[in-house]
Amino acid sequence: MDWLIQHDVDATQFFVVVEGTRCVLDYQLQGKRISITHTGVPAAVGGRGIAAMLTRAALNHARSAGWKVLPQCSYAAEFIQRHPEYADLVYRG
Repeated sequence: MDWLIQHDVDATQFFVVVEGTRCVLDYQLQGKRISITHTGVPAAVGGRGIAAMLTRAALNHARSAGWKVLPQCSYAAEFIQRHPEYADLVYRG
């Protein structure tokens, strides 16, 4: 599917609306470190790779902004483990 991932800077959230349902990735930004705190895809639209799309969008944004990533959300941490091309972004402080 080709959904439009949007970045709401004021809400510190990446989101997409699928069939009228809002799916989100919440984060907190501290200096040049982004903490991914929550990925939420309601069951009504689950199983379509939406969480992966949101996580990929957040990680790609972090890379382009020069940020390190602290994956506090279990989904984001697992995603990074499955996609080693993002391992260099992980904050190791």
